[in-house]
Amino acid sequence: MKYHFDQIISRFGTNSAKWDGMAQSFGRDMIALSVADMDLPAPPAVVERITEMAGHGIYGYTDPFPPYYEAVQDWLSRAYQWQVPQEWIVFCPRIVQAVSVIIQNLTERGDRILIHTPAYQPVAKAVTINERQLVESPLQLVNGRYEIDFEDMEQQMSKGVKIVLLVSPHNPTGRVWTIHELERISELCIKYDALIVSDDIHADFIHAGHEHTVIAKLSEQVADRSIICTSPGKTFNLASLEIANIIIPNGQLRERFKEGLQQAGIHNPTFFSVPALEVAYTACDEWLDELRAYVTDNIAYTMEFIKAQMPELKVIHPEGTYLLWVDCTACSIHESDLVEWIQEKSRVSVSFGTSFGADGEGYIRLNVGTPRPLLREALQRLADHYPIHQK
Repeated sequence: MKYHFDQIISRFGTNSAKWDGMAQSFGRDMIALSVADMDLPAPPAVVERITEMAGHGIYGYTDPFPPYYEAVQDWLSRAYQWQVPQEWIVFCPRIVQAVSVIIQNLTERGDRILIHTPAYQPVAKAVTINERQLVESPLQLVNGRYEIDFEDMEQQMSKGVKIVLLVSPHNPTGRVWTIHELERISELCIKYDALIVSDDIHADFIHAGHEHTVIAKLSEQVADRSIICTSPGKTFNLASLEIANIIIPNGQLRERFKEGLQQAGIHNPTFFSVPALEVAYTACDEWLDELRAYVTDNIAYTMEFIKAQMPELKVIHPEGTYLLWVDCTACSIHESDLVEWIQEKSRVSVSFGTSFGADGEGYIRLNVGTPRPLLREALQRLADHYPIHQK
């Protein structure tokens, strides 16, 4: 491998939400497998470009110009075989901001907005904090794989749903929706006149045997009611640079969204974000190929370790993302017991299941986008204090 992903780089003292936030609450002797950013450096070409920009010394207001739109178009074409006119692309710093602006400007207070649970909570909270009604359609665990309960989904939509918030691939379960599932979602949205807002931020991590389909590609009719949210933030570990690409084929919806951004005072990108995106999307394919292979190996390592050392745990086999959703109910159905084992005794920080809604109790989410030596140590800590061993 050309890139050294095994190297452990301390993130303490960098204002890291993941590491400094953990240290402030629990101490620095813990290992973080929690917040969904990677503990792996961005591509060298991106680092070089940012360093070059920093050396310029004038950090004034910036705007996205044609090279930004061309880089996004090129990426969407190469990664997803999706040909997108430049005018469809709208810059927004973060996908969660975009979702909130969409809710504020395309729905009314009290409107029903559907999401599949367990769910990434910042997206779900964007519904409730904007005084809309969150409609939860629980995924069903069938033979170790989460599936959409379309009967429940239609029942909920028949009562009136303005937006379906789709997380594709799904966080935290790691599902990659099939074309058949996306077609059924689209049929329901057309039948009940609902807008589709798809968060595709993890779409660049799809594992063997699976394929990501952008839901807006299904037909012009589906595209006309779809808003697709993409970003290099997860793919190239650029989350704090804050840049997302909101793709809106419907001109009327696009103008209302742009107006909403102005109302919220969102316009200029940060000085470093556009140059970083342009390089990431056009000059880092080799790095990404190696990263994907490394993440795949980390997933395999974690699943093998758990099977050997903590066999009562059930890892939901991920179809996408660098996240693992783990059923720990054999240890305890009570999250407080899992906190005692994982956080207090093992000194490992994870995302506990209830942070994805009540359906998540008894589960944890592990982020394996981290150097293997760090992952190995964290897993060994969990095994050393594994409560079933202690009995």
